[in-house]
Amino acid sequence: MPDTAYIPPKVWTWTKANGGRFANINRPVAGPTHELELPRGKHPLQLYSLGTPNGIKVTVMLEELLALGHQGAEYDAWLIRINEGMQFSSGFVGVNPNSKIPALMDYSTSQPQRVFESGSILFYLAEKFKAFLPTDIAKRTECMSWLMWQMGSAPYLGGGFGHFYAYAPTKIEYAIDRFAMEVKRELDVLNQRLAQNRFVGGDEYTIADMAIWPWYGSLAKGERYESGEFLQVHEYTHVIRWADEIEARPAVQRGRMVNRVMGPLSMQLHERHDASDFESNTQDKLQKKE
Repeated sequence: MPDTAYIPPKVWTWTKANGGRFANINRPVAGPTHELELPRGKHPLQLYSLGTPNGIKVTVMLEELLALGHQGAEYDAWLIRINEGMQFSSGFVGVNPNSKIPALMDYSTSQPQRVFESGSILFYLAEKFKAFLPTDIAKRTECMSWLMWQMGSAPYLGGGFGHFYAYAPTKIEYAIDRFAMEVKRELDVLNQRLAQNRFVGGDEYTIADMAIWPWYGSLAKGERYESGEFLQVHEYTHVIRWADEIEARPAVQRGRMVNRVMGPLSMQLHERHDASDFESNTQDKLQKKE
């Protein structure tokens, strides 16, 4: 062990400058830092989010519901720039006390209903519209098991591997090796499952696929943390087959554009208030209007 090995103190204290790339948005206390109401659009469903994997889950679900003809799933999607601390506003904390995107308000109910945590939002919408969640008890249970698998597994991928491999101010061999092992095991779990099934839950496309694809589909395609070669993601051929099929769905292609602030300008729809926004309000179109 090197002489500079970290020795934890008896009592941890918050060092604001020691958090790497996201030091300015991470803090050990909850609650709002400033007063600011959230905007509200014309639709009953108001989504406050960012085009991260957790945000994409929900916008894909909403676009899939609209593709099925559920007009009640029309929504306004407002951009929450977490690097600017917008998730710590009083309005956002009122919808999600944990200050994490995405957060949803449903004004179609007798009393406005808040829904937070991406998996909970998927389940809420599936129940509300009776879609993408099997009614058969065995299939439904399998779907929910995989949904919960994703909610429990993704922190190893994002907060664990992704942070230490791509974002931490220093590279820590133990941390990277430990989380790389976990992520490769997770990919192998999916690969073995998808070798026997078209979709994660079985023969039906469900909210389990919508939850898992933004994280592990993109990972298997080499699109997360520039880690494709390091993790040898090409080995997970069944995950790649599944990821390609999900990505080809028009609703998925639309959903991944919403609240997106990175990548090609033509793929960035910062806010979504109407279906026509995909044609007229992407960042490339807006910049041409300026």
